[in-house]
Amino acid sequence: MQLTDFIHGLRWEDVPTPVQDRTRDFLVDLLGVATGGIGTRLARIICDHAADQFAPGSAPARMLLDGRKVSPAGAALAGGMTIDAYDAHDGHRLTKGHAGCAALPAAMAMAEATGRLDGGDLLVSLLLGYEIGTRAGVALHRTACDYHTTGAWTALSCAAIGARYLGLTADQTRHALGIAEYHGPRSQMMRCIDHPTMLKDGSGWGGMAGVSAAYLARSGFTGAPAITAEGDDVADLWGDLGQTWRVMEQYYKPFPVCRWAQPPVQAVLSLMQGHGLSSTDVARIEIVTFHQSLRLATRTPATTEEAQYSTAFPAAVAAVRGTIGPEDITEAAFADPEIRRLAEGMLVTESDTYNAAFPARRFAHAALVLQDGTRLESPPTEARGDPEAMVSREEMRQKFHACADPVLGTVRATALCAAAEGLTPGNPAQNLLDLALAKP
Repeated sequence: MQLTDFIHGLRWEDVPTPVQDRTRDFLVDLLGVATGGIGTRLARIICDHAADQFAPGSAPARMLLDGRKVSPAGAALAGGMTIDAYDAHDGHRLTKGHAGCAALPAAMAMAEATGRLDGGDLLVSLLLGYEIGTRAGVALHRTACDYHTTGAWTALSCAAIGARYLGLTADQTRHALGIAEYHGPRSQMMRCIDHPTMLKDGSGWGGMAGVSAAYLARSGFTGAPAITAEGDDVADLWGDLGQTWRVMEQYYKPFPVCRWAQPPVQAVLSLMQGHGLSSTDVARIEIVTFHQSLRLATRTPATTEEAQYSTAFPAAVAAVRGTIGPEDITEAAFADPEIRRLAEGMLVTESDTYNAAFPARRFAHAALVLQDGTRLESPPTEARGDPEAMVSREEMRQKFHACADPVLGTVRATALCAAAEGLTPGNPAQNLLDLALAKP
């Protein structure tokens, strides 16, 4: 199927039921992650910036969980950064990024700005984010020498979402994709790994660039071709549109830290729980992981971003608290003396075997040296929630409520979840938008 035909012609009724179910599950999960992010300093700054710098104009959209009206590009920027602020969103191993993070705010912004409020359109647009974003991400990593952030390739998927909502012609859509690819933020992800700041994954910037590209193309601005979508060397990635569903390749994150830290976290948790240990039983933790996980080197974070881009700190949190929740990546956890003891004393090394498996597989193992000298070692461990072993819907909903209930209250959180689960073609998405966009 031609890419432009897929963008404009895909109908929810044509999507296989398992793909529909996975898309809805990620919709709910993304909304929960957004509520986890809205209270961060990052989200406050970016929403205020969008309100100040992105005037609503003639076709405004409300910002996610903020309620203020801005331009659609501003709403995509703020929403993508808000979700990114709480690093618990779904992702893809080969893109090493997060297709849904930019797609959902862009789709909501375009639905509201255009007044096209059909639930099926919103679901299809989110699915486009996964299908186009994932392919564009794999294509970019195949053809470019650096590891670029998510925003570099979600710019294309958000341009596609904008093109669908604006009803662009096939030619205009090609130009929108080309504009988005050219101006998408090809930012260097490992810089943020080595120096964690609010830059994060560039998702909001990708959304802003993509939505802007669609409006520019409608006005006659040119930019085709998008070489990551039209190049001969990536044609194999696009020939199976509508046949292979890339949303089914996304992983789910149980914890709000970088996916590269989650195999070590899971290995520690499995040992602690399997042997009925408390953290005071443990003298030292040793982690063997892959190089990129080793690069998450912060041990004593001073910011939420440093806590999320760390291997030692979340592994120590997991050992002490038995999980990692919203409060565990905030300043309240940083001074915990037991967490600090284990994080600062942790030995983290890399394995050539695990390096060779990356990025298709992410392995780590952990060893606990107990106070009495006993040494317990885990097998090679992968993070929970990989697409081949997806967690239950019940577990995903528990995570949603753990994030959303403290922020929105149980009544609104329950209504938001129900509105997302009940979204269908032919029924308006207005209730969902009102619940998701209004300020807590």
